[in-house]
Amino acid sequence: MPPPLRIPRRPRRRTALLAVGAMTTALLMSVPQTAQAGPPNLISNPGFETAGTGDMPACWSRSGWGDNDFTFETVADAHSGTKAMKVSLTRRVDGDRKALITETTACAPQVTPDRQYDLSLWYKSTTPDASVTLFRHDTTAGWQYWTDLKTLETSAGYRRAEVRTPAVPAGTDRIAWGVSVYGTGSVTTDDYVMEEVSVPVPEPTCTGTPEECLKGRWDVLPVHNPVRSMHSVVMHNGKVLVIAGSGNDEAMFEAGTFTSAVYDPADGTFRTIPTPVDMFCAGHVQLQDGKILIMSGNKGYPSADGTIGYQGLKDSFVFDPATETYTRTNDMNGGHWYPSATVLGNGDVISFGGLKEDSTGNVTAEKFSAAQNKWLPMNEVNQTWSYWGLYPSMILMQDGRLFYSGSHTFGNGTPGTGASIYDYEANTITDVPGLQAKDERDESASVLLPPAQDQRVLTIGGGNNETNPVANRYTDIIDLKEPNPAYVHGPLLPQGEVDQGLGRRPQTGAEGKMYVSAVLLPDGKVLETGGALHDRADPVYEASFFDPVTDTYEAGLATDPVPRGYHSSSFLLPDGRVMSVGDNPGNGTYNHNVSLYTPPYLLKGARPQITSVIDGQWTYGDTQRITVDRPIAKAELIRPAAVTHSSDPNQRFVDLPMTVDGNNVDLNVTSNPNLAPPGW
Repeated sequence: MPPPLRIPRRPRRRTALLAVGAMTTALLMSVPQTAQAGPPNLISNPGFETAGTGDMPACWSRSGWGDNDFTFETVADAHSGTKAMKVSLTRRVDGDRKALITETTACAPQVTPDRQYDLSLWYKSTTPDASVTLFRHDTTAGWQYWTDLKTLETSAGYRRAEVRTPAVPAGTDRIAWGVSVYGTGSVTTDDYVMEEVSVPVPEPTCTGTPEECLKGRWDVLPVHNPVRSMHSVVMHNGKVLVIAGSGNDEAMFEAGTFTSAVYDPADGTFRTIPTPVDMFCAGHVQLQDGKILIMSGNKGYPSADGTIGYQGLKDSFVFDPATETYTRTNDMNGGHWYPSATVLGNGDVISFGGLKEDSTGNVTAEKFSAAQNKWLPMNEVNQTWSYWGLYPSMILMQDGRLFYSGSHTFGNGTPGTGASIYDYEANTITDVPGLQAKDERDESASVLLPPAQDQRVLTIGGGNNETNPVANRYTDIIDLKEPNPAYVHGPLLPQGEVDQGLGRRPQTGAEGKMYVSAVLLPDGKVLETGGALHDRADPVYEASFFDPVTDTYEAGLATDPVPRGYHSSSFLLPDGRVMSVGDNPGNGTYNHNVSLYTPPYLLKGARPQITSVIDGQWTYGDTQRITVDRPIAKAELIRPAAVTHSSDPNQRFVDLPMTVDGNNVDLNVTSNPNLAPPGW
């Protein structure tokens, strides 16, 4: 059993855009009055009583995919009436099976964009691997997967399950839904109900200027970042650890001057922290106990004659947010300057790539055991002997495999298509097609799009520090739930202004940006900000929202007035703002200004309040009750940032489907630790 998610207790009242321990963030969107049920039931043949023309009941169809053995049966073991539907899997390698409302105008319930719907059914289940799954009909693109909602617990007798949908996306006119069975066992269902939730939403009251309420606002803080931070980690207490090490300054390295600091958003102050080694270009990740694991760093700068490059450290430390001190762990098996760092569903951490002590590429994988609190010997870690490059973006998938998105730092991409799926247990690598310009994705950004349950990854921009072309505008999107995932082209990155030393001018042609930051926001959008036209030169001033519902950019947001290129980072704070630090251009200077972005959602009136949270520690598959002072529309968990060089493969936004009874809200916590790895 994996460790639980940790949700620390807080004072009785709290804001709705809420840091639940800062390692998680819930967005609770206000609605004006208690939800009232709409039409009695929008489902045709909800109890399977009416026979169809084939072997399925009227308005129900067989659905699913993958390598599995299955049966669909109309059985007499009903909750009411005389019939129920039983779906069984006796063997499964992958995929699922589900009885789904037939995707026709005669059967699929009609819906209204921006409205929500309460779904319920009665069920029996012999498998924990079953969930309510939704499809939607887009008036332009046709039928497509929408989202998974509530996970169903095993139950020997009939049990009622209820959940509320998210707001229906624009362009959707019908939905179909059912229970997906994705593990061996059976699920019997009956008496489906779908009711529209009548919640008229008022126009928000703008608390900023009209332009700010559309584009947001940037503020440059009066305080300067005291260190040349290359690494930013949001901790569970709401403070931010920024790490410089030598800060890309060889004189500091020779003097043994290594720095880091802790920023406290509550009072806007920095506190410098004694730093034991040169953590410049290390890796970092949140552990399940809330401490920060920091691995490798810089053992040495390149030699004057160019015969040796940067050299990686074996050293590893944990940073304790409570004491604000570093403690050494055992060493890694080798040096890894610019390593990846991905937390797994059991709390372990896996790391690839980077440069060894002799400055050559490291082809070994490293694994930090959460149970043993140490790096494992090499012979206890599966090895492919593959070189994954520098800061390869390795994203944990819902089935425990790792997706290398193609985002990396410096030089060309990996061999093959430039993106791949790594199965640690089977120790196999499978190329993934479709990534555009794989050798120009240096300093691109990749994020697991909201919600994590959808398993879609967005990759943005990039360039190449060796050939140094104009940074590109490419956007690539992949659906990892597909049987054979492949990237598809997304919309081009919006253009802004670039400063090449003669003042700002509009970007033209194919000009995009590298060193771009991508931040998951609590409203389910992605803020992309910062970046530069070339390696360590020519900052670009542009910001936009990417909407994963429509796969479109909302261009023309307010832009950070501070250049944010090489060695910059942007990340979500627990209060819903975005913080940006750093910029280290080719002349060796460093920008110590700190910027804060206030998104439009913080300028639209008073936020609802959470008045109680029953449990401070959540277990996978739990239903957790909160109470609120007025109805809400959605709730989410967001894993805070541990970002460097445009890379944070652990950033994720996990949906919390809701069951609503007035101001009591039951949140359905995922049963899959690969979707929300354990921790704060």
